[in-house]
Amino acid sequence: MIEATEERERAHHYDAIIVGAGHNGLVTAAYLARAGLHTLLLEARAAVGGTAASERFAGATVNICNCDHLTFRTTPVTEDLDLARFGLRYLEVDPAQVATAWSGGPEWAQYRAIEQTIEELARTHPGEVDGYRRYARAAVPAARLILDAAQEPPSAAGLTRLALRRRLAGVPAIARWSRRSAADVLGEHFTHPAVLGPGLVAGPMVWGVSPHTPRTGLGAITYALRHVGRLGRPAGGSGALTEALRRSFLHHGGELRTSCPVEAISCRADRVSGVVLADGSEVTSPIVVSACDPRRTFVCWLRSPPAAAARLLSRWQAKRPGDGYESKIDAVVSRLPRWRGSAHDLGSTMIVAPSVDEMHRAAVLLPNGGVLERPALLMNVPSIADPSLAPTGHHVFSLEVLLTPYRRPGGWAGSSEPHRWLELVASGMEPGFLDSIVAWRSVTPDIYERDFHLPNGHATSFAGGPLAALRNADPELTRYETAVPGLYLTGAATFPGAGIWGASGRNCATVVLAGHRRR
Repeated sequence: MIEATEERERAHHYDAIIVGAGHNGLVTAAYLARAGLHTLLLEARAAVGGTAASERFAGATVNICNCDHLTFRTTPVTEDLDLARFGLRYLEVDPAQVATAWSGGPEWAQYRAIEQTIEELARTHPGEVDGYRRYARAAVPAARLILDAAQEPPSAAGLTRLALRRRLAGVPAIARWSRRSAADVLGEHFTHPAVLGPGLVAGPMVWGVSPHTPRTGLGAITYALRHVGRLGRPAGGSGALTEALRRSFLHHGGELRTSCPVEAISCRADRVSGVVLADGSEVTSPIVVSACDPRRTFVCWLRSPPAAAARLLSRWQAKRPGDGYESKIDAVVSRLPRWRGSAHDLGSTMIVAPSVDEMHRAAVLLPNGGVLERPALLMNVPSIADPSLAPTGHHVFSLEVLLTPYRRPGGWAGSSEPHRWLELVASGMEPGFLDSIVAWRSVTPDIYERDFHLPNGHATSFAGGPLAALRNADPELTRYETAVPGLYLTGAATFPGAGIWGASGRNCATVVLAGHRRR
């Protein structure tokens, strides 16, 4: 009887528990399992990957969010976890993006090679060539430094060593731009709306704020990132990455439970002791990593925290949850769509940008549920490079729309807005676009909340750079450790966040393993 009881206890005890199987949770879990920790990964949904995954719709494979992977490919995660062995293969995308503006002017392609991009601008916007050269000289070293800094938990000593190793290249731009708005930074280099606007859409607008917002200046490096990293898309859709991470985790002995929501994170003797599942059962571990929303972690889940965590809890209780601001449309079309008069197909993501003033207005409208008449659009046809995504003879059309409010007057159900976005796209496409649509769906912020457990439809992300990481008011977002011993954070809300990056998952695993060795 005693042996049977001990066996049951061992079956419910792990070296580490990860809550949330988005791509950062998967990365952390895979590293811990590879290091030999008996690791349990818990996911509330029936499938892993969160918004980095793909799913089936109308006979096609569609991505929950955009399919472009850039920053993830600057990390060593693929090699460390041998993801190619588990099915991950990238299709290269060059040009990295195509850009234009609602106000007109020819679209232009940004290539990985700076000189090829400048040749393109000389053809389409010759007045912007000198500005782009100046921009690249300042921004490319800054982008390299930021990407390198993201490869380890941030510290003053580590950043200093990195800056000295790079002979301070990029430091002046980071220091100067961090204090300014992205609109001011890019406005020093570009004047044409088709060159200025898309850079701001891919920066602060993707963060849900006005480009005039102070301290958003590092959002101006968005063009430079495409010269430093190699943009690609996983063959089979974005979910091929999260599936490879899942396989790597299981290969190293990890245990995965899907459709398994967490009710609470429990503490005993002034440290974390495990989690309570929705069915009331408890699983114990001296290490719990939350790859979910930090506020939900501390305010909703944490039970019997130690007295030393009182200030942490008070801070997070006082925070207002952010609202989502992005929507997506997936469509299966019977004919390849093409932007009217474009020299480029939609194999690369095309950004159609509002003016800077309209971007600011979009941020002003957002709290009251308003949407611009001509919002920012990011669109592509991923099935051009990867025909396996679409039914034979068809294509997948992907459209992201910014800024779209979580709190829409009258609600999103039955709203005519998503169809209006398709009509807006059709106004810029060659004739026949609407007639070619076989099936379509819209994913608005309320659906991201309902189906992906994002509070208010918002994927909280740490969008600041390395300097912001050092002076951050919430140190658990940049150090991964919390005031509760044994409780850690990862996910997009921790440094570095935003997009499919994975570096925060790797950094969190580094911190967890260091603490495990000390114990």
